Amino acid sequence: MEKIEHTTVTTNGIKMHVASIGSGPVILFLHGFPELWYSWRHQLLSLSSLGYRCVAPDLRGYGDTDAPASTTSYTIFHVVGDLVGLLDVLGVKRVYLVGHDWGALIAWSFCQFRPDRVHALVNLSVAYQPRNPMVKPVEGIRALFGDD
Repeated sequence: MEKIEHTTVTTNGIKMHVASIGSGPVILFLHGFPELWYSWRHQLLSLSSLGYRCVAPDLRGYGDTDAPASTTSYTIFHVVGDLVGLLDVLGVKRVYLVGHDWGALIAWSFCQFRPDRVHALVNLSVAYQPRNPMVKPVEGIRALFGDD
């Protein structure tokens, strides 16, 4: 049985831990909060056996991926940029994108910013919520959930 491989790539100014297995069309898995690539281990093993290359990074600030000190380094543009850079390093033009929880929010943005890099999207646990241009994201979250 093939085993999941672990590598570290440099992308968008950070070192990113990546778990991957298989060959064929690429499925990119984006974990939620507070999770890691490990949340996808069963899907990686199962789908790679069906002829897919499965890739699951630890996102910026999680697991063995760098965690920049400045909070300004965690915008959606940074996180999506990390993933575009990851695809470039791997030599992958387009992916099937799967997101869960926080990863689903990132996946929606990835599709909006770089539709040319996505074949299809599957999201779990979080429905699409378009951004209100009149409200800063942090203010919207505080309005929904409060300060704590």
